[in-house]
Amino acid sequence: GALDHPRTRYLVGGVVSGIAGYGNSIGVPTVGGEVAFHPSYNGNNLVNVFSLGITRREKIHKGIASGLGNPVIYAGSRTGRDGIHGASLLASSEFAASSESKRPTVQVGDPFTEKLLLEACLEVMKEVGLVVGIQDMGAAGLTCSTVEMAARGGTGMEIDLDRVPLREEGMSPYEIMLSESQERMLLVATPQSERKVLQAFEKWDLDAVVVGRVTGTGRVRISAQGRLVADLPAALCVDEAPRYQRPSARPAWQEIVERLQVESVPEPSDGNRALETLLASPNLCSRESIYQVYEHMVRTNTVVRPGSDAAVIRLKGTNRALALSVDCNARHCYLDPFEGARLAVAEAARNLACAGAEPLGTTDCLNFGNPERPEIMWQFERCIDGIAEACRALEAPIVGGNVSFYNETEGKAIHPTPTIAMVGLLEDVKGALTQWFKKEGDLVFLLGDPQGSLAGSEYLALLHGVEAGRPAPVDLAREKALHLAVRSARDAGLILSAHDCSDGGLAFALLECCISGPAGAVGADLRLDALQGSMRLDALLFGEAPSRIIVSAAPECRARLDHVARGAGVPLHLLGRVGGDRLWIAAGGANVVDLGVVAARHSWRTALGQHLRG
Repeated sequence: GALDHPRTRYLVGGVVSGIAGYGNSIGVPTVGGEVAFHPSYNGNNLVNVFSLGITRREKIHKGIASGLGNPVIYAGSRTGRDGIHGASLLASSEFAASSESKRPTVQVGDPFTEKLLLEACLEVMKEVGLVVGIQDMGAAGLTCSTVEMAARGGTGMEIDLDRVPLREEGMSPYEIMLSESQERMLLVATPQSERKVLQAFEKWDLDAVVVGRVTGTGRVRISAQGRLVADLPAALCVDEAPRYQRPSARPAWQEIVERLQVESVPEPSDGNRALETLLASPNLCSRESIYQVYEHMVRTNTVVRPGSDAAVIRLKGTNRALALSVDCNARHCYLDPFEGARLAVAEAARNLACAGAEPLGTTDCLNFGNPERPEIMWQFERCIDGIAEACRALEAPIVGGNVSFYNETEGKAIHPTPTIAMVGLLEDVKGALTQWFKKEGDLVFLLGDPQGSLAGSEYLALLHGVEAGRPAPVDLAREKALHLAVRSARDAGLILSAHDCSDGGLAFALLECCISGPAGAVGADLRLDALQGSMRLDALLFGEAPSRIIVSAAPECRARLDHVARGAGVPLHLLGRVGGDRLWIAAGGANVVDLGVVAARHSWRTALGQHLRG
């Protein structure tokens, strides 16, 4: 939410502590993320989590129930009342004052038990043939895992709830089936492997019991205390479930927010002051006060830590690495859902390119208001269309994801927030790039079209209080060519840094290149006169547009870098040189920015902590 909202600071502190307390305890590094503040989230804060693992292709296990008579095994924590109507409720209803009592349905997590469960599951899955299928009990708990596994296998299940380990007395079948207690798995084994699987979980001091069998009926039958309490076709709850045909309509106010009278926006009289305001913005300042709480070096595979465009994780035993990025600009999606979603995908891929990686796959978390309202359904449809188009063009297929609806309170919906997480591959981990300038004397270039747009920009919202205008559209062919140019330059050893130019515009991205390095700040002397053309000064400095990357290179690499850019069909603009202790930017024949980078770095690094302390 907004930082002046009475609960935002409390919620941020709780979320950060929760991620750190759980993630640090189970030995999984937290290597990146995205943080945004906006009043539309005041009643519904969002926490989207993306987790990446690796396995061998032949060791992949699926959430499937097959093999008539095979035992169905419940493993992990005991079932309690925590989390009943948790994610399943939050995904199916909005909140009003009368429904406030529904909110405290949060599951109680135990990271130590989770670690034991993960190790036990990996152990039984390592031996071929022990496990037929496996799925966690997430939203809707045992209900979801039983019907989904049976439906995927074209089979049925018979489950005896009397055998489910409970930690509370008097739980009804309804509560047991819908509990979302954490750290639980449902497995299908074979009669021959049943004992070995149970012994493995016992070794890790975890409950594991056979609660049912796989059947060939195609139905999930649930019994409790000797009587049948549920009996329905598994497929009816999954692929054959009735499909909503929600009405969809472009809202009347959309045309209003798309309009932007740029002429009515005064140009900045002081470039320094505007840039200093942006660097202290809660949406643009350093996230160091958050990620320093997280363990990001556990397992010693983290090559590029939080604080650059993309995190990079080494694939141990190889020269390869994986790059990860998470992106979404909800303001853009509010002003133009289709284009905003395309921009989110493009930025995620661009951040991977800035690390030197090529996209492998994408997952999304689609956060929206009440889909029963036609305007929300329209936003949802337009965002999906935008994501699909961009993923096809950039060859970054969607391989997973989820949808979170009803994110609104008292009829006020959040901005549409299609969060994009993308993973890319670096063939040579030694070539991983970071965003900050490396040494004095290096040349600074802009790859891509210099054009910037004030529409939907952080500058316009922060300094002028205006959220309006259609964000600059992304040409996906040009975007893809830009990524190729950066990777080619990296492969040839021509560039030393690469940074996506997005939120905050060109001047802010250049400042980040100066102040975000772990070794301290370094200045730069830059001239943007040749880029300005007919652009307003604030559009040049702070306008936002896709398909722009700032790179730095040694002077002797200039000619070869120009050759690579020409070969990819991407414009290359020389901006200036790294050096000194100030960021100098000249445009329109005048010096428009003159900032001491040491002081700017301090302000940028400490701003979020100051905002959160109030």
